[in-house]
Amino acid sequence: MALITLGINHRTAPLEIRERVAFTPDRMPDAFRELRLATGATEAAILSTCNRTELYLAGDDDCAPAVLRWLAGFHEVAPADLENSIYVFRDSEAVRHMMRVAAGLDSMVLGEPQILGQLKDAYALAREHEASGSFLSRLFEHTFSVAKRVRTETAIGENPVSVAYAAVSMAHHIFSDLSRNRALLIGAGKTIELVARHLADAGVKDFIVANRTVERAQALAEVHGGRGIVLSEIPDYLREVDIIISSTASPLPILGKGAVERALKKRKHRPFFMVDIAVPRDIEPEVARLDDVYLYTVDDLRQVIEENLRSREGAAREAENLIVAGTQDFLSQIRALDAVSTLKQYRQRAEDLRDQEVAKAVKALNNGNDPETVLRSLARGLTNKLLHEPSVQVRRASAEGRPEVAEWLRELHQLEALDPRDAPITLEKL
Repeated sequence: MALITLGINHRTAPLEIRERVAFTPDRMPDAFRELRLATGATEAAILSTCNRTELYLAGDDDCAPAVLRWLAGFHEVAPADLENSIYVFRDSEAVRHMMRVAAGLDSMVLGEPQILGQLKDAYALAREHEASGSFLSRLFEHTFSVAKRVRTETAIGENPVSVAYAAVSMAHHIFSDLSRNRALLIGAGKTIELVARHLADAGVKDFIVANRTVERAQALAEVHGGRGIVLSEIPDYLREVDIIISSTASPLPILGKGAVERALKKRKHRPFFMVDIAVPRDIEPEVARLDDVYLYTVDDLRQVIEENLRSREGAAREAENLIVAGTQDFLSQIRALDAVSTLKQYRQRAEDLRDQEVAKAVKALNNGNDPETVLRSLARGLTNKLLHEPSVQVRRASAEGRPEVAEWLRELHQLEALDPRDAPITLEKL
């Protein structure tokens, strides 16, 4: 089974490229249906976040070139535009990469916990679309186990360092006392939940949460004493807020330049602080050109995040060791499973030979033959049939210059080592 991971992330591509290959929820059914047909993979999973898009595929052949062609075609992007941004991992390196992603070691925010939940969602989605078979299922489950060990056995996640935390930290550069500011959060997913928690901890008391469904918005807003609205109501409340942080799965911008301009006129030069965490972006890039608007994207948060990572560097080294061990453990399990399949075939063949000889013995007894003679014939026939094919193959391998096959036989059956005087003559000795 060949394992391929093909992806693009915050290290290899700018936001402008990443958002072009992001998968929105409504396109996932088509993606799963087309991906395996186009690549020949038997199993597939798709991870799409603000910082990365990765495809995990298992099959009989290396399908990386076909995956790149499909990814470009699906998103209507020229393959040449992606080639310098794409990375490919195969087999053991693909296993290690997935574990590093799950543990937060490949994230913009070292050790951030959200990626593990996103990877679990990707696995659940693959299962929902019947795209994940036994191999990827084993890999995901083992990866989650290793990531849990990293969380519990290292200090990788002790200090709050995340995109959400960085966004709130940046707000302090604009507003000295956040308790005086009102926040508008666009979206109601896990990232926005974390943003709301960090804002509340920083002193923000007045929240508005806008979402496609008002029920979900209201549920999140009520936790912090705020109110929930639908996305279409954002322009009505825009002038009242100071902090805007957005993270949705919308394929198109939610907040445009015109709406912000109109709100600014009513605010009398009071600034807006905006962070667009979404990929594709929720806020039109042109908004950043307006006076009194401080608009940041996920890429702009990098400096803030890097300043908060030093305390995690030692823990990251410990985590890398756990991941190396976890990778080797998974590969050992897969090799063992291969052996199990072979052993099942071997046992079945032995049982078939046994049944044949027993049938002959029963027939002989029913014909009145001497029981002792029948038993001896049964033992001799079974022994000969069990040993015949291995003996033929060992002699053939030795004749072809593959003496290691005979050594494997000795190891399998725990035979005594050959006396040097009985060792086979090789060409080197002649």
